[in-house]
Amino acid sequence: MLLEGSCHCGAVRFSVESATPQPYMRCYCSICRKTAGGGGYAINLGADAGTLEVTGEDNLSVYQAVLRKGEAPSPGRRHFCKRCGSALWAFDPRWPDLVHPFASAIDSALPVPPERVHIMLDSKASWVEAPEGPNEKHFAEYPDEPIADWHDKRGLTVP
Repeated sequence: MLLEGSCHCGAVRFSVESATPQPYMRCYCSICRKTAGGGGYAINLGADAGTLEVTGEDNLSVYQAVLRKGEAPSPGRRHFCKRCGSALWAFDPRWPDLVHPFASAIDSALPVPPERVHIMLDSKASWVEAPEGPNEKHFAEYPDEPIADWHDKRGLTVP
């Protein structure tokens, strides 16, 4: 599925192909929570890094989080618009075939997931309430199931 996205001010636009476009996983880690704003979490989609096309690249900036105080920054790179601050996608060179656009930056209509997975709840801000219910799965940290497997098991992978 072709995903088209942009920042708030329109200075950066991008497109990327995704076989896993369901915005099902909400990450409550301090990095996602503090860099994405919103409901105390960010939603990353999986996509094919080789298909990423960007216009307005001169308006991009990158943030590499420090995971533990005193350590080197993570190799993971969070791309955002340096004009308006919109979070756009994450890329980690350890997995060069993947790019993870933030669902909040996608302008295309995304399919509604049949369930939601709430991860990194041990890092959740006290004011944030993670929804409860039969279609809400909770994890203190990361689940063992990768994005592609979650989609495959539910027959949601698209060509």
